[in-house]
Formats: sequence, C-alpha cells, structure tokens
Amino acid sequence: MMKINRPKIGLALGSGGAKGLAHIGVIKVLEKNHIPIDYIAGSSVGAMIGGMYASGLAIEKIEEIAIQTNWRKMFSLLFDPHLKNGLIRGDRIKKFVESCLNNKEFEKCVIPFAAIATDLKTSKTVVFEKGDLALAIRASISIPLVFKPIKIDNKLLADGGLSCPIPVDVVRKMGADIVIAVNLDKYYSDQKWKIGWYNIAQNSLNILRYHLASFNAKKADLIVDVDIPKNHWYHFVNAKEKISAGEKAAQKVIPYLKKKIKKKSKLIYLKKYFRIFKNKK
Repeated sequence: MMKINRPKIGLALGSGGAKGLAHIGVIKVLEKNHIPIDYIAGSSVGAMIGGMYASGLAIEKIEEIAIQTNWRKMFSLLFDPHLKNGLIRGDRIKKFVESCLNNKEFEKCVIPFAAIATDLKTSKTVVFEKGDLALAIRASISIPLVFKPIKIDNKLLADGGLSCPIPVDVVRKMGADIVIAVNLDKYYSDQKWKIGWYNIAQNSLNILRYHLASFNAKKADLIVDVDIPKNHWYHFVNAKEKISAGEKAAQKVIPYLKKKIKKKSKLIYLKKYFRIFKNKK
C-alpha cells in the first residue's frame, strides 16, 4: 500500500493513572501489525506515554523504563512535598519526564503530538502543541489535591482527565482520518462493596469518569477498552500485567482496524483518481 493512498491514523490515549501503562501494550500491537501512527494526543498518563513515544523514544525503551519502576523509584519521584495546593510539587516528575524524552519540544517530535490539560479557573480544556514538552506533560498529569497545579499564561492547569479524558476531537483536528481511542475508564460493578463515605466518594468519581470517557470515546472510529479491574492511580508497579492488558485489548480491534484502513484507502484512491481525471478535462 502506497503511503500517499492510505488514511492518516491518530491515537487518542486516555487518562487513568497507572492503568496508562497499558498504552505501551497498545502501541506495541500497532507496531507489530505494521499500523502507522501519524498523530497522537494524550490526556494525563496518556500524555506521558504518548509524549515519550512521539518524541522518538522506542516503545521497547518505554516498556523497559516502566518495568524497572519499583516502589522505591516511585517514592523518590513522588516524595516532593508541597503544603499548599497539592501534596506533591512535581519538580522531580518533570525532571524524570525530561530524562525520558528524545526531544524536548513539541516542534521536534517525530510524530505530531498534543498534550491535554484543564484550566481550573475556567474549566476549559487546554491543548498544548508547541513549546516545552515536559512542562506540558507535567501540567497534564497534575491530579488535583495530589500534584500542585501549574500556572502557565494566566491559566491554572491541572489533570487533562478532568475535562477531556480521551482527546478524540483533538486528534481529529490534527488531521487524522481514522481515530483510535484507548479507554482506561471501564466501569466495574461490585455487588460486595460496603457503604461508607470513602467507597461512596470513590464510586461516584468512577461513575463520573466512566461517563465522561464514554462521551469522548464515542466519536472515535475504533475504541480499545482496556480491562484492568482493580488498580489505584499510583500503582505503577506490576507494569507487565498492565502492558499485557493493553496488548490483549488492542489485538481484539486489529481485524476491524485493518478493514477500516483498507476501505478508507480505496476512498482516498478514488478521490485522487477523480481529481486527476477532472483536472485533465
């Protein structure tokens, strides 16, 4: 298939804390099946994984970094206390992200990339596509009351998942003909859970996340629903299990994706043919 005749493919990587390591598995399966990725947009952990990959870091290297992250490493990154506006200052996380990037600016990314954050002052979604890549990722992963929000251009920025957990529309606007959404916010019903303030609050938050993510994802051409039932946002250990979950979920949609690419490719070819024919007349 000639590159000029194929559709451009965009990847919308969802928010979801440590479950986002599944994004690595999704990308591995796409590479294995020779599916090109032309655009990437990520929210929260999706911005972190997507930004590393878009900057030119090999997916095998990203997987290696994830697998090598243990509790001691996580503690060293997260123990960056700040008593106002959030528990964690986030400077160490930003330096860690910087060390993992092949390129430090959006403009130098191998794959066009966008990172999503939320302005706490206005509730609006903020899309980063230019400038400091690590700073944008740091803003995108700023979970409220955990990480200190970042002030940029008179905006107070926090986690992208608050307003746009799966940035399908952003990838579409970047130029993608086919958008693949990776959803980490499946809802799991647990009939055994006990009524209590923490469980009610946690379940309420999960329901909100589920509905907002579903709303974002429904505009995609294909949805990769990752199955990771029980997991806290900070559980970045056991990376292999999460990566494997991403691989299994992605493998399920590959046959449908190939059909869509084939169909879109034919349409692109026909449009090109009729355009040439019309110009000759």
